[in-house]
Amino acid sequence: MDKQLQTAVFGGGCFWCTEAVFTMLKGVESVLPGYAGGAVPNPTYDQVCNGNTGHAEVIKIDFDPTQISYQALLEVFFATHNPTTLNQQGNDIGPQYRSTVLYASIEQKQQAEQYISEHAADFHGKIVTTLEPLTEFYVAEDYHKNYYARNSSQAYCQVIISPKLEKFKEKYPELLKP
Repeated sequence: MDKQLQTAVFGGGCFWCTEAVFTMLKGVESVLPGYAGGAVPNPTYDQVCNGNTGHAEVIKIDFDPTQISYQALLEVFFATHNPTTLNQQGNDIGPQYRSTVLYASIEQKQQAEQYISEHAADFHGKIVTTLEPLTEFYVAEDYHKNYYARNSSQAYCQVIISPKLEKFKEKYPELLKP
C-alpha cells in the first residue's frame, strides 16, 4: 500500500537550521530547502538574500500523517525558532528570514491559527508568524540541500545549528527517528 504523504512548508529563519531539525523526525520522508512567498519566479539565493523578491527561506516537508501529525510539525516549528521577532532569527535579518507558515490547505491554515491562538501566552512577545497560502515553492540550489549533514564541522553549524539540535533531541526524544 502506497503512503499518502502530505506537505508542510515553514520558514523559520535560515533554512539550514530548519532542515536539520525536521530531517530528524520520524514520519518525515523528505525535507527540501527553498524559497516561497514572493513575487519573482525561480529566484536565486542571491536574489532572495537581497530582500527584494518577497520570498522567505523555507523548507518543504513531505510527511506521513500516520507517523507524525501536522499538529506535531507545528509544535516543532514553533519550538525551534523565535516566532516573535519580525524578519529576524538571531543574526539573520531581513524579510527572507521571517517566521511563516505557508499552508497547503484550509485545514492547515486553521490548525496554524488555532496553534498560535492557544500558545500565544507561551512566548515572550507577540507572535508575528505570517500565515500565507502556498502558491509556489522553488527548490534552493543544490549546495543548500542537506547542508548541516554535509558541513557539520563548519563554524556556523557548530555554533548555531548543533546546539539547537541538541536542545531539540532532549526536549522531543519521542519524535526522533530511530
